[in-house]
Amino acid sequence: MKKIYIPLMALAGIGALYEQSKDKPNIYIMIFAIVIFMYGMMRLMAKVPSKNENNSEEDVS
Repeated sequence: MKKIYIPLMALAGIGALYEQSKDKPNIYIMIFAIVIFMYGMMRLMAKVPSKNENNSEEDVS
């Protein structure tokens, strides 16, 4: 699944930067690209374990 999100996020980021460089950027395209980028980041970061996950389990026990 990670193989899908990384290129999707890269395309959304490139699309947002390209649209921003225009004289009159379309705000809806930029918003859509940012939403896609943030959704991809959310999905990728959900797979990364917390740095303090093991410590919090030891403190509770």
